[in-house]
Amino acid sequence: MITNIREVRRAKKMTLADVGARCDPPTTAQTIGRLETGTRTVSVGWLNRIAAALGVEAADLVRLPEQAELGVVAELGLGGAHAPRHLQRIAPPRVEPAMVAVRVIESIGDYRADDDLWCERLAPDFFWVALNRDILAPRPAGRYAFGRLIGREDGRLLLLPPGAGSRQVVINDPPWIAVTRRLVRAL
Repeated sequence: MITNIREVRRAKKMTLADVGARCDPPTTAQTIGRLETGTRTVSVGWLNRIAAALGVEAADLVRLPEQAELGVVAELGLGGAHAPRHLQRIAPPRVEPAMVAVRVIESIGDYRADDDLWCERLAPDFFWVALNRDILAPRPAGRYAFGRLIGREDGRLLLLPPGAGSRQVVINDPPWIAVTRRLVRAL
């Protein structure tokens, strides 16, 4: 079985020791290294333990022949573009069950026309996770509000819409919000 354990671990900026320590029960960095390289056979149990330690699904760690991947040929930073030190691959994004999308039809704020925003729905107990992030919130009569969540007071959410000169919007006790997780933009 060909795995993506190394690629996912490196993408998460974790060491072998980090992954080993997060496994339940914990294991050694050497064991994780052997599983990554194929020196030791990866069982379904190991796949599930490592996936949990990395915070991904077990399916993300298995490389299927027909699975689309994109090879990273350069890394871009303040010092310019340079070749990566290790082989890296980017798997296409996966839709999660709690996700919804917002399509931008006119440029506004940081967003351009034809941008797609992938958002994760959150229950009221988790609204704090979205503080200082762009969110979508339902309003009465099938309408929505979109903007940066800048505060929460007594069940009310305070949003700052993305347009220049926009005024703060107050949303009273929404049943859910959707926090922006991924921007998909065609160039």
